[in-house]
Amino acid sequence: MINAPEFWVAVAFFIFFGILGYFDVHKLIGNALDSRANRIRSELDEARRLREEANKVLADYKRREEEAHAEADAIIAYAKQEAERLATEGKVKVEEFVARRTKLAEAKIAQAETQAMADVRAAAADAAAKAAERILVKEVKGQLADDLIAKGLGDVKARMN
Repeated sequence: MINAPEFWVAVAFFIFFGILGYFDVHKLIGNALDSRANRIRSELDEARRLREEANKVLADYKRREEEAHAEADAIIAYAKQEAERLATEGKVKVEEFVARRTKLAEAKIAQAETQAMADVRAAAADAAAKAAERILVKEVKGQLADDLIAKGLGDVKARMN
C-alpha cells in the first residue's frame, strides 16, 4: 500500500488540507465569501432602492403627462369656443356692414332718384316756359305780351325752386 501512488495522493491530500486548516484558510475563504455576500446584498439593496426611486419618478412623470394632456384638452376646448365666438362676432359684423352698405346704397339711389326727378322737372319747366314764350310771342304782341311772359316765367321759376 505504501508503494501505491493512490496512497501518496491521499496523504498529500490530507497534508494539504491540514496545512490549510492550520493557517485558517477556511476562515479566510469564509470571510471572503461573507464579504462578497454582504457586498452583493448591499448592491441588491441599492438596486431595490434605485428601482423604487425609478418607479416613483415614473409615476410622477405619468401624473405630469396626464396633467399635461388634461391641460392641452382644456386649451383646445377653449380655443374651439373662442374660434366659434369670433366666427359668430365676425358674422354679426359682416351682417351689420352689409346692412349699413345696403342702407347707404338705398339712400344714394333715393337721392339720385330725387335729383333725376328735379332735373326732369326743371327741364320740363324750361321746355314749357320756352314753348309758352314762343306761343305768346307769336300771338301776343306789344306791352301785354311782355308782361305776360315776365309773369309766367317768374311763376314757373318760383314753382321749380
